[in-house]
Amino acid sequence: MAETSDTRTPAQIEADIKRRREVLAETLDEIGVRVHPKTIVGDAKAKVAAGIDHTLGQAYVKVNRAVSEVRAQFTDEDGAPRVERIVPVALLAVGVVGLLTLGSRRRKR
Repeated sequence: MAETSDTRTPAQIEADIKRRREVLAETLDEIGVRVHPKTIVGDAKAKVAAGIDHTLGQAYVKVNRAVSEVRAQFTDEDGAPRVERIVPVALLAVGVVGLLTLGSRRRKR
């Protein structure tokens, strides 16, 4: 704890003032760095990049989960294809492509 002012010597007071000036100078330097436009822009960029990384990470997890769920619908526990599910979907896809092709041919005439 600091001594009372009446028991300190002038040299102790001067040393205390010098130490406090140095601490104040460091604090002002730190504040100057924090409020510098480049620092503010850098911090903003870092926050945006972190947000984007987080969002992309979440999107990757969701897509990976969806792909795994679809894959599970068309393969059995051993990883073998489930023909009884693949064939109807393939026929449906061929039918949709066929209808789209016919529709585009009729528009060209």
